[in-house]
Amino acid sequence: MSRLPVPTRRAKVVDHLFGVKVADPYRWLENGESPAVKQWIHAENRLTRSTLSRVPARAAIRRQLEKLLAIEQISLPTVKREKSGKLRLFYTRRAGQQNQPVLYVRDGVQGKDRELVDPNRMSAQGTVSLDWYYPSQDGSLLAYGISENGSENSVLHIRNVDTGKDLPDVITRARYASVCWMPDNKRFFYSRFPAKGTVPAGEEKYHRRIYEHVLGRKPDKDPLVFGQGRPMTEFPACVSSPDGRWLVVRVSEGWSRSELFIADTRAHKLAFKEVTQKKSHIYDPLVLDDKLYIRTNEGAPRYALYEVDPRHPERKNWRAVLPQHPEDVLDSFNVIGGQILVGYLDAAVSRLERFDSKGRSLGKVPLPTLGSSDGFTGVHDGKQAFYNFESFATPPVIRRITLDSGKARVWQRVHAAIKPKDFVVTQHRARSKDGTAIPYFVVSKKNVDLASGRAPTLLYGYGGFNVSLEPRFSRTTYVLLDHGGVYVQANLRGGGEFGEDWHRAGQLEHKQNVFDDFAAVAKDLIAQRVTDRKHLAIYGASNGGLLVTASITQHPELFRAAVASVPLTDMLRYDRFLIAKLWVPEYGSPEDKKAFKWLYAYSPYHHVVKNTPYPAVLLTTASSDTRVAPMHARKMAGALQYATSSDNPVLLRTETKAGHGAGKPISKVAEEYADLYSFLLWQLGVIKGPPEASPGARLKTAKPLPDDRAHRGTR
Repeated sequence: MSRLPVPTRRAKVVDHLFGVKVADPYRWLENGESPAVKQWIHAENRLTRSTLSRVPARAAIRRQLEKLLAIEQISLPTVKREKSGKLRLFYTRRAGQQNQPVLYVRDGVQGKDRELVDPNRMSAQGTVSLDWYYPSQDGSLLAYGISENGSENSVLHIRNVDTGKDLPDVITRARYASVCWMPDNKRFFYSRFPAKGTVPAGEEKYHRRIYEHVLGRKPDKDPLVFGQGRPMTEFPACVSSPDGRWLVVRVSEGWSRSELFIADTRAHKLAFKEVTQKKSHIYDPLVLDDKLYIRTNEGAPRYALYEVDPRHPERKNWRAVLPQHPEDVLDSFNVIGGQILVGYLDAAVSRLERFDSKGRSLGKVPLPTLGSSDGFTGVHDGKQAFYNFESFATPPVIRRITLDSGKARVWQRVHAAIKPKDFVVTQHRARSKDGTAIPYFVVSKKNVDLASGRAPTLLYGYGGFNVSLEPRFSRTTYVLLDHGGVYVQANLRGGGEFGEDWHRAGQLEHKQNVFDDFAAVAKDLIAQRVTDRKHLAIYGASNGGLLVTASITQHPELFRAAVASVPLTDMLRYDRFLIAKLWVPEYGSPEDKKAFKWLYAYSPYHHVVKNTPYPAVLLTTASSDTRVAPMHARKMAGALQYATSSDNPVLLRTETKAGHGAGKPISKVAEEYADLYSFLLWQLGVIKGPPEASPGARLKTAKPLPDDRAHRGTR
């Protein structure tokens, strides 16, 4: 049996929080720079590597993943118009074994592609990624962000699109940057984070503000134009009108509240006027030369669309163009060629529709089957637009629609040896603990018996931050499907599938609903005889990792195996690390007595109980993660390895040169998913495990050494 060379130490750490004694025996694992922690991580990686590398089918799974990941990826184009009137399209594409997507530019809709930014040339290991890009209004200049090792700590560069050469301007601290070019191509407004030493230590990842940059000027001389004196956890972003006159700043704080401010850049002094009224609603802007459009859930949980005169943006002057739909969620919109192009969500399935400027329907845009679209792109006064579509068994395709006739044709498509007719996709509903209907999708090959009561099944969920889980083309999922497995995707409360009411029903004090919803889907799969407890696994990442770890602590008997990627697990200390204070509006603050009560009630790390037969668990994290601190996975691994009484393995996989997931090179993706599916298919009994292990054989670790040192703290 594999053993950890160094036993995991348990320390007597006890906090007194609001009259409650809270033990934290693995707090020492929070410090990833500690030599002892690094040694422990190395030992855990060795255990995981020695275990999963000896799964006989892993090499074949790795080869299959290489083929699947070689399937091309393309993005919707960003469309600009050159001064000559010709369209210029920017889009990303990754093909074959490329580690990172490449940004291309195309002159004219049917023109030839030119490679514009290729991050693969910037690192032999493929660990440099293109985070974002913003072309100027005429497409002659490009602002783009580059980061390393998945850190998302972008550096902003400016590239001349015609020559492919960079200008001298370089701006650091441009993570998640928002860039608004002015039509003269001499300046732009942008967001950035503060320099070290300009704010209190530890707050450099907050205090995002909007600045103005003139090409050729040193960035440290750029004037601050928005954000002075505002709360440090606010997150401002800018949008501008095509003629450059109107600059709109959207300020979000959490995922249930935003504010809008507008300024006339032609005024003698840039002065922002408040458009909204400090209400707890979401406001999404699109500003044209003479109109401001606002998508909002104010008075409309499924969202409505308003038209506003930017010169008189007071609330009383808003005109409703698209009222809230009786059933569907207004998910996206754009205004192109005088038409309002809308993406709706109908029970987590996309549908597209066109309207005239008065809000009268011009008809639905046909989609081939139930699936997903990101909406429309194009130039505001153009005569054509682009939209995409994909589904579980349908590779992505991008179509170009002529707005006058409504006719659409394929612009680009992903070619793959995946035949939609070979798969079955159905949608079902489970009843949660409180009676709420929870939709979920079931995907399998046609030859799989969905009434056998023992099909190897992977249940995936997220449930938070207003994120909607839609039918998407996931290349790696075919490893499971090709092995006769069933993929299930649950639409839990906390997401945005049914509007803001659905989101709020799964956040803050209502977070337990999300875990109840997930358990309800699992139980429904068993009740419908799709699978049983011995053949059911669960998977989630980030907030979905919280979902998975909460599920195995609340229902350890319900699942055979679980994979939690970059998870949150310690909800009493989560806000102390990285950018997690931004998530307080979604989860609540452990500093608040009321919030502490509900956080402590489900915090996975604090509900690991000794001598409990936990399922097989694989926790994955990454050293360069700048969103969710790796300490969450480390502490959960230590707790589960100590507590479980079952013979099921508990493994921790730490990637040393990757972050939260964005920008991860394909080579690392293939390795990670080879481990993930080797683990899952082994535990579900589809493939054989390591030579000495049966599907449920526990890979024991040494007993932890006692630690007499005690620590008592208060929060």
